[in-house]
Amino acid sequence: MPRWVIGFLLGNVFIQQLPQLPADAWLIAGIPVAVCCVWKRTGFLLALLLGMGWAILYGTHQIAAQLSPALEGKVLVIEGRVVDLPKVQDKRTRFDVEITQANVKLPTKIRLNAYSVTQKIQAGQTWRFAVSLKRPHGMLNAGGFDYETWLFSAGIGATGTVRTRPAPQLIAPALPYSIQAWRQALSNRLTQLLPHSPRLGIIKALSIGEGNDVSQRQWRVFRRTGIIHLVVISGSHISLIAGFVFFIARAIWIKTGVLRFSPHTVAAIVALFAAVLYSALAGFSVPTERAMLMVSIVMLGIIYQRHISLTQTTALALGVILLVDPLAVLSIGFWLSFISVLLIVYCTAARLGGLSYVFPIVNLHLIMGLALSPLLLFYFQQISFISPLANFIAVPVVEFITVPLILASLLLLFPLPQLASFLLHIVDKIWLYLYWLLEKLAQLPLYTLPQPSTGAMLLAMLGMLLVFAPKGIPARWLAVVLWLPLLFKPLEKPKTGDFTLSLLDVGQGLAAVVQTQQHWLVFDTGAKLSEDFEMGTAVVLPFLHSVGAEKIDRVIISHSDNDHSGGLSALQAALPITRIDSSEPELIQHPAVQRCTAGQTWLWEGVRFEILSPPAIPFNGQNNNSCVLKISSASGSVLLTGDIESEAEHYLVSNMPIQLLSQVVIAPHHGSKTSSSLPFLQQVNPQLMLIPAGYKNRYHFPHPSVLERYQQQQIPWLITGETGSITVRFSSGAMVVSGYRKDHRKYWYAQ
Repeated sequence: MPRWVIGFLLGNVFIQQLPQLPADAWLIAGIPVAVCCVWKRTGFLLALLLGMGWAILYGTHQIAAQLSPALEGKVLVIEGRVVDLPKVQDKRTRFDVEITQANVKLPTKIRLNAYSVTQKIQAGQTWRFAVSLKRPHGMLNAGGFDYETWLFSAGIGATGTVRTRPAPQLIAPALPYSIQAWRQALSNRLTQLLPHSPRLGIIKALSIGEGNDVSQRQWRVFRRTGIIHLVVISGSHISLIAGFVFFIARAIWIKTGVLRFSPHTVAAIVALFAAVLYSALAGFSVPTERAMLMVSIVMLGIIYQRHISLTQTTALALGVILLVDPLAVLSIGFWLSFISVLLIVYCTAARLGGLSYVFPIVNLHLIMGLALSPLLLFYFQQISFISPLANFIAVPVVEFITVPLILASLLLLFPLPQLASFLLHIVDKIWLYLYWLLEKLAQLPLYTLPQPSTGAMLLAMLGMLLVFAPKGIPARWLAVVLWLPLLFKPLEKPKTGDFTLSLLDVGQGLAAVVQTQQHWLVFDTGAKLSEDFEMGTAVVLPFLHSVGAEKIDRVIISHSDNDHSGGLSALQAALPITRIDSSEPELIQHPAVQRCTAGQTWLWEGVRFEILSPPAIPFNGQNNNSCVLKISSASGSVLLTGDIESEAEHYLVSNMPIQLLSQVVIAPHHGSKTSSSLPFLQQVNPQLMLIPAGYKNRYHFPHPSVLERYQQQQIPWLITGETGSITVRFSSGAMVVSGYRKDHRKYWYAQ
């Protein structure tokens, strides 16, 4: 069984790395090969082929189920059922809908944002909406979260906005016995009992798997302390609850004296029911599915009196998940979940004496915190050295105190709400002190590294197996050697006189990073879209971590508009910044902030930086007063323009025409029709125009008239919303341009 599952898994993973799916002819060609495998009894190769074939078929179906490009932007009337708990934030409600009726062919599942709905949208309800949809699309940057991949793996075929006319109409309430209705009712009651508690989101996450109300600040604390696995309904929670229910049910059945059914059989049935119910409350995420399947297999083995090893149980659970959802391998939770189980098997099975600790579960969490660090470094570029200590403190508090109390309160929410409220307030008070301690631990420094290669991560994982190998295994010192490629990744630094420009994909906004041999400059930081989401944390910092930046020598905020300055506070909190320049320094809190003014220059490793605008006597209006930066060297030149419009462009053409000449220009004001005037384009004479504009943005940037002027001047252009982040390397007089979407192409990425 394990060999078959491993082969099926590897075949699936191989297909998910492809830039495009193989043609149907390859599936047909694989049939005789599969027949030969059956004839020669080569099970592993057959499983490999089956995994590839199933991944191709499933992926083809998912692609075909996405929104047709012809329907993007059109107003459509749909009816659908809300399938998950909506997230309400900043007058916006985000929710997923399973479409039940539409006049055109649409995806089965879509994600919507509603801004002006007067009625409260709840899980399980059926609504009629007028919507404007677009194909699944996400920002693509090195080190950042791949939202497009997440949408694809979640089966969401379109995203969109609810229109106000015609007004949304509630068609039917949630079915009273549906899982969605139960989860919504529990969520509402928890909100009623703890209406003002900052820990309400944490309690909801532990009880019903709803992480929407956990703030980004709380998630950051949990990530930095390495206890994020404790704040979601994970496999350990489900296993713990199933075991607890098993022993309680067995003891109660023994007391009844009924011998027709074995106490073990009755206890296994009750524990199985509890595991399925708890997983349903969590929305059947991949880690909970894995744990539920493993618990189900163990309990069925008890019921039918069959011994099943933990290795076989894990393999069977893995196989079932891959059959039901091949795209689960795209989830970080999938790998963390199954690798954790395999590490537990490796560290506990066939060991003399087992775990010699008073609290074996705590010990296992400590092992996981260390053993999974290469994988976490691969995904997040950070290692928390205080994770073992945080887990040592948090595991017993969460697993043995707060989770049982929360589950007890869930059972009492409706029959005895006062007692449930009493228990929940105890949990809230415990988390008040625990979170205070975690915040203190989170203030300790993290170890940040550039994103390692897959090979370096696998070597480090092999090193961890050596560290936790049974006593007597020789050459454990090789673990240090195997970790070296992970810890000391060679970084490509520009040579003297060379530099690299990275225009990040921050949606409708601007953020650019410039690297010389020894220095880093950030020009604008993207937008702050809500209290819990801004581009500094979501895009700029992950990018800087991925390329090994440990400090920022200079930040230039062109002007104070949110789409240019919203991410600055996150950078200030995370990395040391030597100096900040802005056209409006009075709006920035930093000891080394300066006003950018035309004529300022500096030199880094043979690369010249010069502020061209604004002049000493400023223009009227923020946009025209944007800081304009010219970067030049023997290898090439770049002009960063902020949001300047025709007035500032005219000033630049009249007063510094020679300085304007540049190979690459970041389009003024995202390609607005009030910018990129013809005299300006003729004077700059660029070889390439980079346009920082979001995909299908509401301003319709870049404006068609601007693109027409670019075309008339024979200036090629790239748009971040279409290409992902854009990197331009100026080296030895040559210019090399690359786009993230093309370089890291996956078959599900939008064309």
